[in-house]
Amino acid sequence: MTQQRRSRAVRAGVFATAVAGALILAGCSGTSGDGGNTTTDTKQFSLAFGVSNEVETGYEKLANQYMTENPGVKITLNKLPGETYAQTIRTQLQAGNASDVFVAAPGVGQAYSLVTLAKAGLLAPLDDTAKKVIPAGADAQFIVDGKTYGQALDIAFVGNIYNDLPGVAYPSDFQGVLDTCKKMAADKKSLFVIAGSVGANTGIMAQTIAATRVYAQDPQWDQERLAGKVTFADSQGWKDTLQAIVDMNKAGCFQKGAEGAGFDAITNGLTQGAALGMFGPSGAATEINTAAQGHAKFAVYAFPAATSSDKAYGIASSTYAYSIAASSKNKVAAQKFLDWMADPAQSKAFAKDQGTIPVSGYEDIDFKDSVYAPVESVLKDGAYTPIPNSSWPNASVYDALGAGVLGLLTGQKTIDQVLADMDAAWAN
Repeated sequence: MTQQRRSRAVRAGVFATAVAGALILAGCSGTSGDGGNTTTDTKQFSLAFGVSNEVETGYEKLANQYMTENPGVKITLNKLPGETYAQTIRTQLQAGNASDVFVAAPGVGQAYSLVTLAKAGLLAPLDDTAKKVIPAGADAQFIVDGKTYGQALDIAFVGNIYNDLPGVAYPSDFQGVLDTCKKMAADKKSLFVIAGSVGANTGIMAQTIAATRVYAQDPQWDQERLAGKVTFADSQGWKDTLQAIVDMNKAGCFQKGAEGAGFDAITNGLTQGAALGMFGPSGAATEINTAAQGHAKFAVYAFPAATSSDKAYGIASSTYAYSIAASSKNKVAAQKFLDWMADPAQSKAFAKDQGTIPVSGYEDIDFKDSVYAPVESVLKDGAYTPIPNSSWPNASVYDALGAGVLGLLTGQKTIDQVLADMDAAWAN
């Protein structure tokens, strides 16, 4: 193998690892810390977070920094396998032996979602600092009955991760998307690569498009659905969202065989230059740019609106939050740490490690030379919605969306059938 080919192979391997890591959300779990009481500062607490390798995470870095800045404080770091998080952390919370502080998922729909845990009485309410850093429009993901139960740690923009290096301009409107797709398909390439057989990927694609078709016009749509005022089946915005996917499929926007593809298709398509973009969280852009060593220039884009005169709109959500266990005997010490984490300096440091956006102080950041440059105005104008399925009542609704999009790609489902399936899942 020549040096050039060997270098290319190494880059592709690292690149593939970065893409896979960005597409899989790691969980976390832990065990309880030392005892104490709930009204005094014990100067000790335990912190649980998930790990998938030996690389030092932002959780660990900032915990160590806090101990350095606060001599006498002891944080027990519980680094545990991410894949066991959802089951383990809930079991520990129910048993009363969870870590004092642990990572929770904002919203509902998962076993470790903080709203679900709060309603079960397993979390302690936090102080006003946590409320102040809730991302715009995301109150329902953190607040239950007027009390805040999670502190957001970062913000991830969910949209298109697009490679600007080949010189194909990112389309400014939906017709531009279709025109670009047709031109690239003629050259046996695709504008986007998707894992059509993976519901999480087809679902995130649909939500990314729905930002412009549903939530730009009605940011409160999910709350209205929760109140029974609207349905998926009667929503023109959701019909337009799924119609856009049908139109894109016909225009050749996706790689051949997309309906049967897994995550490896995304890795291969991007690393081999057969496709320019993917649907997913913004952290992927930073990770794969680093792995590509200058051979790619991925940036974050909002999916194009129907016309160039329509408002740019996207999805931005906190992907991680800290919560305090109701059973904790070190709540005062734990809360002091959370207050420190909310400072813009710590928020920016954590986001840098995660490849995301800081939850506080980002209004003053110059995104001009970053992967977020294309969505700077979207972020600073607050023109975004939290990721929709984080407020849906159960995981079955998202499953129905992901499976429904696959059905659209194969021609086995109609738009009306997909939306009816989502409404049925909502009622379960």
